[in-house]
Amino acid sequence: MTYNVGNYLLDRLAELGVNHLFGVPGDFNLQFLDDVLAHPDISWVGNANELNAGYAADGYARIRGVGALLTTYGVGELSAINATAGSYAENVPVIHIVGAPSLAAQNAHLRMHHTLGDGDFQHFVRMAAEVSAATAVLQPATAASDIDRVLRDAVLHHKPGYIMLPVDVAVAAAAKPAAPLNVNLRVSSPSVEHEFRVAATEFLRGKKTAVLADIMTERLGATENLRDLVESTGLPFATMIWGKSILDETSPQFAGVYIGGLSASTTRATVEEAQALILAGVQFTDTTSGLYTHQIDAARTITVDAEQTQIGRKIFAPLAFTDALRILKEAALDAGVRPAEHTVPAHGTTLPDYGEPEPTGAPACGDRPLTQQALWSIIPSHLDSRNNVVVEMGTSFFGMAQQSFPAQTRFIGMPLWGSIGYSLPALLGAALADEQARGVLFIGDGSAQLTVQELGSIFRHRLAPVIFLINNDGYTIERSIHGPNAAYNDIATYDWQKIPAAFGGTDQTVLVLRAATVDELATACATARETRDKAVFIEVVTDRDDMPQLLRDFGAMAAAINRKE
Repeated sequence: MTYNVGNYLLDRLAELGVNHLFGVPGDFNLQFLDDVLAHPDISWVGNANELNAGYAADGYARIRGVGALLTTYGVGELSAINATAGSYAENVPVIHIVGAPSLAAQNAHLRMHHTLGDGDFQHFVRMAAEVSAATAVLQPATAASDIDRVLRDAVLHHKPGYIMLPVDVAVAAAAKPAAPLNVNLRVSSPSVEHEFRVAATEFLRGKKTAVLADIMTERLGATENLRDLVESTGLPFATMIWGKSILDETSPQFAGVYIGGLSASTTRATVEEAQALILAGVQFTDTTSGLYTHQIDAARTITVDAEQTQIGRKIFAPLAFTDALRILKEAALDAGVRPAEHTVPAHGTTLPDYGEPEPTGAPACGDRPLTQQALWSIIPSHLDSRNNVVVEMGTSFFGMAQQSFPAQTRFIGMPLWGSIGYSLPALLGAALADEQARGVLFIGDGSAQLTVQELGSIFRHRLAPVIFLINNDGYTIERSIHGPNAAYNDIATYDWQKIPAAFGGTDQTVLVLRAATVDELATACATARETRDKAVFIEVVTDRDDMPQLLRDFGAMAAAINRKE
């Protein structure tokens, strides 16, 4: 078999750690799919639709560092663009490969199916350019260099890359890669490193210091560097809700999750009152900052970003993230920094402890109808030491955000882009990316109705995650903001006990359970921990108007902002 452009692209993806390609077949990518099936290191994962494929590739990339999906031209790629836009917003490198009509057809401006019928084949690449770090329409002579460019830019900038692969280019002859793809380019200037070291040492000297970390630390591959900084210095640390679990939440140095004015008072004190605060990859968005209620004085911060670091108003660039953290550790030790005062979160919670009073005349606790407060208090004690917890941006996100996780557990959500339905296909991607850690999904009934088809892929690939379907009769996060009784926040009623079977689940691939009381949930969780050879689908029933207090407070604040003129 002649080595071709398609083979080159697959080899480069495998080199970056991509061993699964998500997507949907179409007539413009079928020949390339033959090469996918023949590749020794990449497995094809067919999805129910292109949007789900994009979500799955995103979940995969959050663990592996890079993900990839394949769609057909026009109708397929536009179905996926919402997912790749989310990857762009949340700094996730996903490579979107689009099988396209031949160069001959494009150059002749033919009116073909899956096009707008005007002979212009560049409409969709122009759309993709808005949500991609780099794009390429491959030509035989430059295909290899363009593939390398797009992959390199996507990895370096932590954004999606877009590759249009015409059918005739995919099978065109190519030379194998001559050398590994270099995606570890150093951006730091030695003189800037020295200047920063001097300034950081002086700034930190003798100050009570804390660290606030966020998701970009993980995206930039600097989690170990940050861990080394906090462990070597003994400084207390908090994380933003977006970066939850990037550091060990069982550590005595953990001060909680910071979400602006919605944080626990002890966490706010540590972050907002420290004499010096190191911000590691922090991004203050509306959902992660408590709708911009954070109170942080920039004059007392060291802000570490991807390619620059700022002390007060002084910017040090170019300075790579990992280099800045390394220098900060050395500077902190030289400066004799002191840990800021902090309190370890009590009762396993990382946010305010919203207690739930026992109602007068209530039945025994275990027989009581399940509440949101009880639900999110019970779940964490049943997590393994290593789980990939995927949460939908809604009730589940705000419920799990306030719970402490075991040391090796990941927290995956989409709080910035916030596309509902993301989490179920993302669970598929995460489960395939890390088969040693068990996936755990929390998704509401409204969100699940958008992407529930991907249960079929989970069963088909014999994966064994635990899926908590929160059945609370509609769009609860929307009810918290506006229209609690409005018809637009209602959804069709599904018989969730039958849904797994409808999507191909059998007794060999899934165990279906239901929990409407505290005892039933505890029993279901225990059963799920013991059941390792198949997926476990647990329908969790709570009242329509019940929600985590954190979500209730957030919704009230969002409603107040929306009402302002």
